[in-house]
Amino acid sequence: MPSPRRLSSTLPLVLAACTWSSHETRTSPLGVARSFDDLVAVLEVPGPLTVETVNSADWVVPRSGLVNLDAEKAKAAHLEDGDEPIQVYFHVLRHPTQGTFVVDTGVEKALRDAPERSAMRGLVASVMHLEKLKVHQALGDFLEQEQAPLAGVFFTHLHLDHVTGAPDLPKATPLYAGPGETAPRALVHALVRGTMDRALEGLPPVNEWAFAKDSSGRFEGVLDVFGDGSLWALWVPGHTPGSTAYLARTPSGPVLLTGDTSHTAWGWAHEVEPGSYTADHAKNLESLAKLKRLASEHPSLSVRLGHQRLEAAR
Repeated sequence: MPSPRRLSSTLPLVLAACTWSSHETRTSPLGVARSFDDLVAVLEVPGPLTVETVNSADWVVPRSGLVNLDAEKAKAAHLEDGDEPIQVYFHVLRHPTQGTFVVDTGVEKALRDAPERSAMRGLVASVMHLEKLKVHQALGDFLEQEQAPLAGVFFTHLHLDHVTGAPDLPKATPLYAGPGETAPRALVHALVRGTMDRALEGLPPVNEWAFAKDSSGRFEGVLDVFGDGSLWALWVPGHTPGSTAYLARTPSGPVLLTGDTSHTAWGWAHEVEPGSYTADHAKNLESLAKLKRLASEHPSLSVRLGHQRLEAAR
């Protein structure tokens, strides 16, 4: 058995090598690489998708995680750290031939009904202050009301608050996310990896979007998800390596789901990236600027942020 001294000297190396999750990944068979110009050509044309945004839970978390308080605009606005109310969403996409999908997963039923058996429990639950979370509609509640089976889950990224509803999914449900989402290595992953693996346990491998370089240079990559121009995946790295925004064409106009490239209404309005919850501030800010430019060029675009509604800006 290794000595305590040897363990203490090797533990940092072990933790540093810890990935976000051990869940298997593979290249997605779904999605066709396109250019931004292909997207713009159809963006304003009414499409066949419907999008319903469900507030799965209300939560309160530190503002310093949601907004970079060291940004000049945040300093000028005298923003300080403190409790910031947010929502944990999942979005329901219905396609007339492809079926029903969700973007992100909200929260699982067990988090409300049996917290000791939920994926997020123990030390992680304490650190994340789940006592401040109020569940409104767990993903399992929604699925029980559905007539048709769920065709898949499109993740904006694989942070816990976007994956915690996954235990409610039928175990054959296909999963899709941006490239490299489970691969980053960091000390903190030693704390959360078990929770991530529990949340995804028994589910198929995560299908990673096969983005190609966008010839227009507007985004890192653009995918036509179903091949019919109704749903587009935009690679917006920064918050996480594979962060993905989704643009859906609906009968009433296009809808943009930003994921956590922008958590808050204030961050979106003032073009300030998230704070301590984001991995790469420079890349996150660059991706946020690209989404903001897209929205400014297309005022008909309905923008839905990672954790707040736009009217919450102040």
